[in-house]
Amino acid sequence: MSVLDDMIVNAKSAADAVGKTATKLVDISKLRISAADLNAEINQKFQSLGHLVYDTRKAGGDSEQAAAEAVAAIDELREQLAAVNAQLSSARQKTVCTSCGHENNADDIFCSKCGHRLTEEKPEPQDKTEE
Repeated sequence: MSVLDDMIVNAKSAADAVGKTATKLVDISKLRISAADLNAEINQKFQSLGHLVYDTRKAGGDSEQAAAEAVAAIDELREQLAAVNAQLSSARQKTVCTSCGHENNADDIFCSKCGHRLTEEKPEPQDKTEE
């Protein structure tokens, strides 16, 4: 009977591992979809900005105020995209190089593409004993 109990325990732990992996994959997929949606919205805003500037210039008007508002909206979307990409990298246990944007393993010290240092060196505490 102990062999059967061992099989049941092993099956339960395997099912738990599969469940955790499936949940992680679903979370990663949701983040990827969110990033794709933000990218599409950013591209649409860029197109709108181009049309706005073109149409306003063609009509001889001033597009500065409307362009500034469109740029602010694009900047906000880019910040949201950066946050989603950071969550995605974290979920996939990756680190993004701040220099070139390449994705590296979380435990890498240097970027495998450009060689930039990924982790900050922590200064060692200095104990100065006064005599």
